[in-house]
Amino acid sequence: MVCYISFSLKAALVIQNWYRTYRDRLKTRQRYALTIFQSIEYADEQGQLQLSNFFSFMLENYTRVQEKEPGLVTRLFGSSIQDKDRQDYLGLIEVPDSYCGPRLQFPLTFTDIDLLIEGFKQQQILHAYYVLEVLFETKKVLQQMPNFTHTSTSPSKEITICGKFQSRNGLPSVNNPYVFNGDFVDRGKNSMEILMILFVSFLVYPNDLHLNRGNHEDFMMNMRYGFTKEILHKYKLHGKKILQILEEVYTWLPIGTIIDNEVLVIHGGISESTDLNLLHHLERNKMRSVLMPPIPMDGDPAEKKNKLGTTIVAQGIRTSGSFSEQLTKQEWEQVIDILWSDPRGKRGCYPNTNRGGGCYFGPDITAKILNKYQLKMLVRSHECKPEGYEICHDGKVITVFSASNYYEEGSNRGAYIRMSSGTTPQFFQYQITRATCFRPLYQRVNAIESSAIRMLKERMISRKTDLTRAFQLQDRNKSGKLSMGQWAFSMENVLGLNLPWRSLSSHLVTTDKDGNIDYMSGFQDVHIQKPVKEVQSTLIETVYRYRSDLQIIFNIIDSDHSGLISMEEFRSMWKLFKSHYSVHIDDSQFDELAERMDLNKDGSIDFNEFLKAFYVVHKFDKLNKSDNKLA
Repeated sequence: MVCYISFSLKAALVIQNWYRTYRDRLKTRQRYALTIFQSIEYADEQGQLQLSNFFSFMLENYTRVQEKEPGLVTRLFGSSIQDKDRQDYLGLIEVPDSYCGPRLQFPLTFTDIDLLIEGFKQQQILHAYYVLEVLFETKKVLQQMPNFTHTSTSPSKEITICGKFQSRNGLPSVNNPYVFNGDFVDRGKNSMEILMILFVSFLVYPNDLHLNRGNHEDFMMNMRYGFTKEILHKYKLHGKKILQILEEVYTWLPIGTIIDNEVLVIHGGISESTDLNLLHHLERNKMRSVLMPPIPMDGDPAEKKNKLGTTIVAQGIRTSGSFSEQLTKQEWEQVIDILWSDPRGKRGCYPNTNRGGGCYFGPDITAKILNKYQLKMLVRSHECKPEGYEICHDGKVITVFSASNYYEEGSNRGAYIRMSSGTTPQFFQYQITRATCFRPLYQRVNAIESSAIRMLKERMISRKTDLTRAFQLQDRNKSGKLSMGQWAFSMENVLGLNLPWRSLSSHLVTTDKDGNIDYMSGFQDVHIQKPVKEVQSTLIETVYRYRSDLQIIFNIIDSDHSGLISMEEFRSMWKLFKSHYSVHIDDSQFDELAERMDLNKDGSIDFNEFLKAFYVVHKFDKLNKSDNKLA
């Protein structure tokens, strides 16, 4: 009997150890997949911030090419921050009797919050009239608020902090206060509904719901990440008006919240030069977009005369007077650090090379800034964490990320924090699932893994020409093969994603029995669809790689949101883009492509349809095979 029990116990321990090893391998694969998602996301953000240099370049060059279009300069650098008459927007909009969605009553009450949520549950769209009313009212209240909202708690009154919007702790109220730490939009197809619930709740409980600006509360970020498109799709008639007012609302959002004079809540992070005194007093409404930095000009750091005779500044265009419509360079950099920085374990403060904006700050920087301003803790968001939150810098920095399934169904948990004066922060984790909640862990990991590798393959095919050139430079014998080290070096050198290429190689390329890699095999199962067969692959890759940047630029030129730009504008913008980004493609190739894409030969191009014509085709997906894993 004793021998039988001993044998059973040993068998149970063997099974337990096997399962732990198996589960650890799955978690490692999931972690690799999240690393891919995050690296590509940060590379996209880096490209977005690099656009700011291009817009500065446009400021100096486009007006010389298109002197008849001064309106573009106004659109790019002109200040829209001025009091607009509410009647000009709402006077001609009527809510018809046939409208069956939520009907809000101003001043708003908690009943309107319930009404709104119920309507959205039934897939109803809030009428543009009410959207504009909410935006105008929100702007009016925000204008009265300081740059940092100060709030207090008590042992009997906790506050909930959410990052990357997703609330799981009931609706805000006097007894249930919240801080929403930025990035309310650009997160799925229902960003407008989320924003309306937040703003209506804020108008009902302005002292108990605190809204911090994130890096996506930025009209130019919205052009890239989908919110602009969502608004124009849902509000075809009045979308432009909504976008104009929303741009102003963003600028008035506070940039941080301070709880009990001890806890600093900001979206991104800090730097060694973070000056909370300066941040408390700068005019935050002058920060229209991170893509529009102050531009030092000849002898005057804020202005320059263009050929049209107007004085241009990065965030304002004016014809006379000395009042500046932009932040100073120092102020702008301070706000960028607050919105974009990330903590790291390494001491010091150094450039955030992954995102291209803000900085990485170490535990010594955290201690320095917190001590300087008599604070005890920094709570921030901005980064997806597998468990929904992360504590670092000796417990002084907490990252809270409330959006579960951020990259893919099952990719990460969400979390929120509840804290009150004199108590330890409490963390609550959750994961919203649909069909996947009934699937085994290995199937969920396979799905996450598959999506991550597909994204990575699309990244590779967009740089096929550059990668092939890099491989061939290493392949001195012209064998078509490289060692693992040579291949990994070339991949990182071209793509710059800081990924574990050796571990990922089995997913991306084929390897012979000697461990050498057939480097062209990485392109066999994927290609970019050519809208015009005669166009060279280099041009196709370039347009595909920069399609998001081009879409933002074209959207700015398209001031009436018609989706059309003239062939002349199309060519002029391409020439500037090619010059600034050092794209070595003959103009005749692009001209031929543009001519062919002008389908009805009316001299204009639907640029959204033009960019949709460039997409990646996956011939087959090796990731569906269960024996091919990331680890």
